[in-house]
Amino acid sequence: MKLRVVLPIILDVFNAEVVKEVSQFKAPDTEFDVVNLDKGTASIESHYDEILAGPDIVAKVVQAEKDGCHGVFVDCFGDPGVGAAREMVEIPVVGGFQPAALNASLIAGRWSVVTVLKSVVPMISDLARKLGVDGNVASVRDIDTPVLELQEKGVLEKKLLDAIELAVEQDGAEAIVLGCTGMLGLAQKLAKEMAARGKPVPVVDPTAAAIGYLEMLVRSGLSHSKVTYPTPADKQRKQ
Repeated sequence: MKLRVVLPIILDVFNAEVVKEVSQFKAPDTEFDVVNLDKGTASIESHYDEILAGPDIVAKVVQAEKDGCHGVFVDCFGDPGVGAAREMVEIPVVGGFQPAALNASLIAGRWSVVTVLKSVVPMISDLARKLGVDGNVASVRDIDTPVLELQEKGVLEKKLLDAIELAVEQDGAEAIVLGCTGMLGLAQKLAKEMAARGKPVPVVDPTAAAIGYLEMLVRSGLSHSKVTYPTPADKQRKQ
């Protein structure tokens, strides 16, 4: 199986960590590569960022299909450009939110998302409503940290633990979803620390969920419905 990870930002600061993270969770016979955008933004933290990144996300997914890839992971929790990309290709395309939300809903009654900034909380709530899992969401909390500052692992881990503890104690969360694919390499460590504190909640890593879900679709011979995501009609377009 050959997968492509489209990191939907114009910087490569996360690439090495993404390779390490995906390598940890992929099946032994899965090959993958990582590409960045040529046009877009340094991070995605708003609908405006999503719009700017969208055209090149779709272009990179289309190219992945031409290159013989069997599936694509758009490596962002907000699922930017995923719907549009599905309209343009036959191979399965997933983002970070949908697989993580479905995984959490399978293993817990109510779960909370811990994300980066308050500005993305409404975006995540919208995604939950569209997927039909909003009734499972206990809360969406943020750690007030921009995406590009997530590489300070010591500080990040403490902020995440504080937010997770509040989600469990105050919001009734029975599981946690890390609400940014830039929160790399921490899910299992966070779960162990919470268990040590007497609050044994699973912590869902969106990258792990996305790769596992994508592999399952490919091995099952499944992809998105072209009734739900029909190929756009030919018409005059100006870019």
